[in-house]
Amino acid sequence: MPRPSQLLHPPRPPAPTRDAATVLLLRDTPDGLEVLMTRRSSKASFVPGAYVFPGGGIDAADGCCHALTQRRATQSAQALTEAIAGIRESFEELGVLLARHLDGSWATQAEIDAMDRQGDFGAQCTARGLTLAASDIHVLARWITDRDSPKRFDVPFLVARMPEGQEPVADEAEQFEPVWVRPGDALARHQAGSFFMIYPTIITLERLQDLATVDAVLQACAVSEEPLWTSCPRTGLLAGREQRHMEHESAYGELALVCPDGQIAHPLDWQSEQAVPLLKNVLRLTAPNPGAMTGPGTNSYLVGDPDTGFIAIDPGPADTAHLDKLWRAAGGDIRMIVCTHSHPDHSPGARPLQAMCHTVPPILGLPSKETARANSIFMPDRALQNGEVLVLGTNTFAAGAPLPQGAPVGGPPSGRWMSDNTTHTLQVIYTPGHAANHLCLMLLEDGLLFSGDHILNGSTTVIDPPDGDMDDYLDSLDLLQTACTEHQLKYILPAHGYVLGGPDDEARAAIARLKAHRLQREAKVMAAMQAHPDGTLDDWLSLVYADVPQRMWPVARRSLMAHVARITSLMP
Repeated sequence: MPRPSQLLHPPRPPAPTRDAATVLLLRDTPDGLEVLMTRRSSKASFVPGAYVFPGGGIDAADGCCHALTQRRATQSAQALTEAIAGIRESFEELGVLLARHLDGSWATQAEIDAMDRQGDFGAQCTARGLTLAASDIHVLARWITDRDSPKRFDVPFLVARMPEGQEPVADEAEQFEPVWVRPGDALARHQAGSFFMIYPTIITLERLQDLATVDAVLQACAVSEEPLWTSCPRTGLLAGREQRHMEHESAYGELALVCPDGQIAHPLDWQSEQAVPLLKNVLRLTAPNPGAMTGPGTNSYLVGDPDTGFIAIDPGPADTAHLDKLWRAAGGDIRMIVCTHSHPDHSPGARPLQAMCHTVPPILGLPSKETARANSIFMPDRALQNGEVLVLGTNTFAAGAPLPQGAPVGGPPSGRWMSDNTTHTLQVIYTPGHAANHLCLMLLEDGLLFSGDHILNGSTTVIDPPDGDMDDYLDSLDLLQTACTEHQLKYILPAHGYVLGGPDDEARAAIARLKAHRLQREAKVMAAMQAHPDGTLDDWLSLVYADVPQRMWPVARRSLMAHVARITSLMP
């Protein structure tokens, strides 16, 4: 994890969460699936005036009603308590009671009308011989309120079919205006400004649009007792406006790194005018070379601080304005320049940047192989060795020196084996695959991996033979996976796109997904080759990359060549 001393924002522990539950009551109509929603009071302390699903906090009494409940054998005690809370809240707020008689019939409207919504819920159900229908309730999702909110909840979003013969009636205290609405209509009305909803409600309705009937929803949820998704969104700024991001979205990892406690302070706009601080000791400046192959542009990174000087990683193309901004962001104090590989959007800026520095920093990396294309020829001042360390600090060993015996690589977060002053230690990992001379760098004290083009955010990297090799690429992914474990690397800083990762195991999960995607693509290649053994690359291309826009097929063809070469080498 990043050192606390390097975080941009002071620690601000999020408010604790309160357990709650909400229920999506569903019904089928000739026009499609509908969900029951209601408007919260304008005086409510949490999201006043919003249209929501019925629900609320879990009470101590909910856990005492297990004996009154019909349950599935697979429902845990916690899930049962959550279901009971959802049943109770639906009754209190809308007069809908998910409870059955011994013969399986639903509670009648007359029975509900005779009950006191604010009275002892369990006792009233017992008196009428009603059993709470927890077995009819499934968990759709789990939402945890954003970390920046002063009032937070941990809420399963449950789903159930609306009982026959019952009509919702709002309590006119907490909830008003019960309405049956199709998910798409609710979203359209929200977009038009007449149906205010909060983010979790919006996303949940968007997901429901893909399911046409109540049965389809319940069947999707019945596969497992686990939610279909769990999210505690993070919020950044885009064009000055707040924008939330779920865990699977590209900006989530960057927000987790820069604003770990949910501070809404980080701009997500891609620009090339100024460096973006990610930590106190890490700056990113994106080159003005956006495109199909470079995404928003090539990320150049500066590691260090004014006291230690900086290491520049991937200076990018030989763009004078970009290099001048990179030099100025470092205060002119660049001690080393490292290129992760020799491709033309990464290394050509190294020599011009070096020439701008008063004290000439060495250009480090690996020389291009004979397999490199003509526009990817690169020769560093010194070739880096696998495992070599580069250190910045006031009392440091020479760059390239081995770690002293007993030095806690990836150990104590302060990294003070060098001195009492802050140090920044980058260790080299040789990772061929995308290019034969590709390397990655680990910032050991802060658990960061600078992945170059080996791992990207938002796309997969091209493997272009002969300089690119699919076997090497997959092996290097395994190497990085191991490094994440051994050195507690939590965040991946790619050459294109936002930061990936998170405080838990998100970085390793991202690498695992990337490898799985490659192997799934390879399975498609094998199937195409078996179906058309006399086919050409172009014949297989349309089958293997049918899910990719045709404008990208010339690029995809290169990776197809790499897959075919790997498959051929594995054949007996």
